[in-house]
Order: sequence, then C-alpha cells, then structure tokens
Amino acid sequence: MSGSSSASFAESISLPPAKEIPSTFFASVKSWWAAGEKESAASEERLLRKIPYFRPASSPATTPDHASPVIAQSSRVVLDDPKHYLNTFSMTATSPSAEAPPPAVLLHGYGAGLGFFFQNFPALGNWAGQRGSSVYAVDWLGMGRSARVPFQVKAKREDIDGRVREAESFFIESLEQWRRKMGLERMTLIGHSLGGYLSVAYALRYPTRVSKLILLSPAGIPRDPNSTMPSRELTDPQATGANDQDHPEAADPKRVHDLKSSQQEAQRQESRSRKLLTYLWEQGWSPFQVVRSTLFWGPMLIGKYSSRRFIGLGEDDTRAMHDYILNITLAKGSGEYCISHLLAPGAHARRPMVDRIAALKIPVTFVYGDHDWMDPEGGKESVERLRQAGNGLGRMYMIPHAGHHVYLDNPKAVNDLLIKELDRPAGSGRTSYAA
Repeated sequence: MSGSSSASFAESISLPPAKEIPSTFFASVKSWWAAGEKESAASEERLLRKIPYFRPASSPATTPDHASPVIAQSSRVVLDDPKHYLNTFSMTATSPSAEAPPPAVLLHGYGAGLGFFFQNFPALGNWAGQRGSSVYAVDWLGMGRSARVPFQVKAKREDIDGRVREAESFFIESLEQWRRKMGLERMTLIGHSLGGYLSVAYALRYPTRVSKLILLSPAGIPRDPNSTMPSRELTDPQATGANDQDHPEAADPKRVHDLKSSQQEAQRQESRSRKLLTYLWEQGWSPFQVVRSTLFWGPMLIGKYSSRRFIGLGEDDTRAMHDYILNITLAKGSGEYCISHLLAPGAHARRPMVDRIAALKIPVTFVYGDHDWMDPEGGKESVERLRQAGNGLGRMYMIPHAGHHVYLDNPKAVNDLLIKELDRPAGSGRTSYAA
C-alpha cells in the first residue's frame, strides 16, 4: 500500500466538511442538537485524515506492502472492565525492527483529546516508519472519546494524600491496563499539561515501564506560590509567528526569568472576568461543566474560544478543531472532575511533582513555550533535583512563538525536538538547559 493509495482510502469514504463556527443563537442551537457520538467520531476522523497514511476504520482491510512506512488507524482498546475503554490512535511501522527504540505514547491535557496532536502525527509517523517502531496517542479514561465512566473519589476532603492517590489512580491504572493489553514492555511518554503531570505519576508508580519522559508545558510541577494562570487558557489568543527557522532554545536562567516576569505582570493586570474564571477553577468547577450548563449557548461559547485560540491554524483547521472540541466538551462529564482533587486553589498541585520527581532514574525533558502561562520554575528546579539525586539526564527547552499548547503553536520546532529526544540514547547526555 503506497502513501497515495493509503490516502485514497480516506478520500474514497465521504466525510462532510466541518460546519462553520456558530455566530448566531440559531446556528448554536443546530450545532448543539447535532452533537453526539457519531459527530464526535467524524470530527476526530477529519483531523486524522490530514495524515497521508491514515486508514479509516470503515476502509476495506488490506495487506499493506512496504511502500508506506506506517499504518495509521484508530481503535478502542477495552480494559479489564468491559465498560472501560481507551480511544487509541496507532501508527505502526510496516517493517518492524528488532532494534527499534521503545514506542512513543502521546497523552493530552485536561479536557482535550488525541486530535490536538494532528500536526505532530506526520513527523512522528515518519520517525516510527524509519526506526521500525510505533507511536500511539491515547485519550485518558473519561476524556476525549474514551469511555465516560463515573469519576468518584471516596477519600474525605481533609485527606489530601488520599484524594490525590485516588484521582491519579483513575488515570494511571487505566493507562497501565492499556499498556498490558497492547503488549508494550516499555514506552516513552510524551505528555502535555495535565497529561505531563500524569505521565510523571505513572513513571513513579511503574518505573520499569517508562523509557523516557517528554513533558510539554506540564501542569502540577511547581509549589505555590507560582505564576501559573490557568484562566489564560480561555482568554489568551494563539501565539503566532512560528517559522521554519525556529528551533528549541536554551531554557537558560534569563529566559526562565523573562517568562516568569511576564506571567507575574499578567497576574497583576488580571481583569475582573479573568478573576471570575480563576475563582471558578479554584472552587473545583469544571469549565466544561459550565459550558454544558448553558445548553444551546454552548457551541457559541466554544466557538469564541476556538476562534481566538486557534487563529493561527487557518480557516479549515480552525473549523475542524472547533467541531472536535465541541463534541468532546458536550459529552458526559467524567475524568474532568479530577481537577479539584489534583490541583489546589491557585492551580498548583496538591502534591507538586517537583517534590517527587527525584525518584526517577530516566531521562526527563521539560518543554515550555516562550508565551506560556505555565510557570517554568518547577521545570528548572526539577532538573536540578534530578541532578542532585544522581540523574544527570534532565533537560529543559523553550519553544519560540508558542504558548501553553507548544506542539500546536509551533509544530515544526516541537516535532524537531521530539525526534531528537526520541533518538537520544536513554543513558546519554547530562543535566542541561541547552538545545
């Protein structure tokens, strides 16, 4: 199956284009009414069809030849409980190598989904094909298009450690079941935001199953007080200006200081509306719960976010992202309710990873955008803590022209860095703030 014939599978099966982002109440009602599992699947597939070798589930089964480097397809991986499953996107080499590096697993952030990585899949798929390895992207249990099962924490409110342990286990144990079902011995975890936090938590609980950690603007790293401002996710426009000359930069003390200073200035200038958003976040309200409570107005609210946050993607991709976000946001609430158990007021972790990460003996790479709203101080201190514990394999980078969604704002620079880190031997390098 060649790359062109692989693409023809997707093209031969009709899929209507994403609808316009609603700008009127009537359009919002229509969008709200149409949302559901069928539309959710279609919205994800639109993003995945941008990958030339993606094969839709509805395409005829074929035996691929070796002209295409990988086979890319989606599936549901059922866990130990038949009602629990993880939505999975796989890119598997058509010519597996016995010397292949461990597969990479992309893990999205809070309330997002694997479709957010659509601009990273082609480069990572090429890496998998060239190395004879595999790349997976997984929706966390209770998020994206994975099973929306009840999320419950039985620990009492004052039992902070118990609440954190239960909330982390909801995600960690389902990922471990997924790993076993997939037959993976070890894997490199690439986690964004909350996905980065949970990747560290998984590696701490199952250290022999993780080869490396690559943390993209990870949540829950620093202690309080910190300059993280989660409300900016809803109010900041997308960072633009990325170009082919961009490359990961040294996350030296000056760059960390400059980013932190800009975050602190933004905190001082916080508007009343942003303070309200921060207050709701701190009180444990899920922003997705708020959107769902508005019923028919929900698609319009999501549209305002999509139009601002993905303005740099181009019209077609912005509409596709909006449709995807709309459908996963309007789905039944589940894993999103973890937020108040893992994060305390101020959006810092109740058990910060900077105080736990020194137990890791594997390479750990931190990546932040130069317009990030996530406090980079935790990454800097974590690299130092790893070094003091005898692990000189910590690194930290800054991505130019990028905000919190570094992989989406400047995909080329991030893709170059991901390939570099995936190819880096697990025992090579030393503590570094340089590219």
